[in-house]
Order: sequence, then C-alpha cells, then structure tokens
Amino acid sequence: MAQGFRSVRDAPVEGKRVLVRSDLNVPLSGGEITDDTRIRAALPTIQLLLTDDAKVVLVSHLGRPTSRDEFSMHPVRDRLARHLSVPVRLAPGVVGDDVAAEVEALEPGHALLLENSRWEAGETENDPDLAEKLAGLADLYVNDAFGAAHRAHATTEGVAHHLPSYAGLLLERELTELTALRDDPARPLVVVLGGAKVSDKVGVLERFLEIADTVLVGGAMCFSFFRARGVGTGNSLVEEKGVGLAEEVLEAAERSNCELLLPTDLVIGDSFSAEAERKELDGIEVPDGWMGLDIGPETTKLYAEKIAAAGSVLWNGPMGAFEMEPFSAGTRGVAEAVAHAPGHTVVGGGDSAAALVAFGLGEDVDWLSTGGGASLELLEGKDLPGVVALKRDDEEEGR
Repeated sequence: MAQGFRSVRDAPVEGKRVLVRSDLNVPLSGGEITDDTRIRAALPTIQLLLTDDAKVVLVSHLGRPTSRDEFSMHPVRDRLARHLSVPVRLAPGVVGDDVAAEVEALEPGHALLLENSRWEAGETENDPDLAEKLAGLADLYVNDAFGAAHRAHATTEGVAHHLPSYAGLLLERELTELTALRDDPARPLVVVLGGAKVSDKVGVLERFLEIADTVLVGGAMCFSFFRARGVGTGNSLVEEKGVGLAEEVLEAAERSNCELLLPTDLVIGDSFSAEAERKELDGIEVPDGWMGLDIGPETTKLYAEKIAAAGSVLWNGPMGAFEMEPFSAGTRGVAEAVAHAPGHTVVGGGDSAAALVAFGLGEDVDWLSTGGGASLELLEGKDLPGVVALKRDDEEEGR
C-alpha cells in the first residue's frame, strides 16, 4: 500500500462494477461547460478502468443545487462521451431502483454517470443510509476526487467503509506532488499566495513561514496586512477579521527565518470595473475613493525575480482582479514567471488555474492542482477525510 492506501492500478476490476468518485464540478454558463479542466484530469483513471473491462459507475457533485431541477449532469455526460469515445449513459438519479437497473445493464468497458450527488440531501450530511445504497451499486470503490477529499460526504468518505477501496490516479498524483512540496521541497522554496481573504490562507501562511524560504503576498488579502500596519487602504476590499490575523502572521514572520514580502506598489481604480479609471500608485497608501486592484509593476518584477531563483514554487491565488484586463498585469506577470521558472512548479486553487489557462500557460507548469480547499488543508498538514477513509487494511474490511 503506497502512502497507506491501495492504488487503482492494482485493483481487480475486470467485469466488476466500480464506483468512481470523480470531481466533475465544472463551471457552466447557460448550461454550457466553460472549462473542462476537471473532466480532463479525471480521464486517466476512467480510461484505465474501461481498458481493463470494468463496469464504470461515475459519481460527482455539480454546483450547489437547491432542487433536483438544477445542475443536471447532462452536459458533463456529453463532454465525457466526447473525450472517452465510448458509450456513457446518464442515470435517472443517484440511487434507487431505476439507477440499479441501469447499473445492472452496464456492459464491461462502458460507463454510467449518476446524476448530481447533491440532489441527495444525505450527500453533504454523509448519511450512512445513502452511503450504503451507493455501495450496493458496486463491487469496488475508487476515489479520484481530490478536490472534494477534504469533505466528509457520503460519496467521498461514507461509501469507502462499505467496499474495497482504492485511490485513483489523479488523487495519487495530487498527494505525491503536494506532500513532496510540503515535506521535502527543492530549495529555495518560494510560496506565492493571493486571493481575497487572509482567513482562507492563514493556516498555509503560518505553515510556510516555518518551512519556506520566501512567501510573496498579493491579492486583496494584502490590504489586511496594510491595515494592520496602519497604512491607508481607501476603498479597497479589506477582510476586517483578517486584520488581526495579519498582525499575528507579521509577528510570526519576525520570529521565523522565512522572508515575508508584501507589495511595494499598486495599481488602483476608482471602482471595481473594467471601465474604471486606472492609476499606477508609487507606494501602497491608497487614497480615499480609490481601491487597490492589482500589484504594481515593481512588485511584479520583484516577485518574478524571486520565482526565477526558486528551486520549488507553489502559487495559490491571483495577485489582483485578473479577470478585468486593466488589472490583470500583476497576475499575468506572476503566471509567466511561474510558467518559465526552472524550478519545480505547482499551482493550486481554482482562480490561479483559471488565470494560467486564460493566459495560455496551463501546460507550462509541472503540476496544476485540481484542489482548492483540499490542497490548502493538505499543505497545512491536516488530514483529508476522503483520503483517511482509504487507509484501511484488509482485516478492517473484513476480508
């Protein structure tokens, strides 16, 4: 058992019903998929099982439905079928007699996609009854949904206690990449953290102040640090509860051997809009009526130099409002620096991944993680329920 669990590579799947928890939670607009990165990341495990003549039963959540009329898996089924070039049927639900009949009719080498797992209230509640019903659809269970592994849900944790369970190829690679970065990185280790809230990243900040050589901070979260230092932030987005956390991080940085860098210049706008008046601010004191929307060119240059000299790089979170072209330069500069860095590069988080893809750099990093919250919790050193549930030996499963 590598890393304490068994790999799908070693699973006896020929002719067996295999329930695969994938992360197929893709963004939609008007019912159309706008980015199928997660679907493509799930393909290697699915293709391996199909090639080995398994009867593949796929399950995933999609969005946050409030009823069974929202977020059907239909567009996901269509995209999967296009990528896999084999029949992929869509079940009428998640569990029940009709779904069981569809599974019973499934042929080896074919796939069935269950409907949105969040159509069942018991999914997020990790309902034992739902987990048992899901287990009744299969002979084996494979968890390949790293992006949901930090949640103890019926499809990620509960069902693993009822079936012989294995890690999928994507889950394995995610754990290998992120734990290596956390536990044994090539030096110097440079960590780039952005996004809106210090509270979302405080655990990672504190962890990497202990083990990284340099931490570079950008995004709206930097304004909590500026406020903690008594710097004017104008109308910038400031997470009020993040100010106290930022003070604690600054104090911890002074005690550590890690270099913590904040922006030294900013790009500001008079509103949160692509049509806003834009100014480059030589400094970080934001005037009233203005808001910081990107790191400035000098900060971008400095961060790029730090990244270029790194042995390992972790990037999680954009440097500003990159989705608006006037305020995208900082994130673009960091993305290009990471893509061209000679060291080992890992990018995590949905917004960072979206930025790389938007800039045409998605194929230019060593690992593009599919996990946002999951990657942060793993990097903090927390146990992920979906992974812990796989770490059981044969005796515990009663075999």
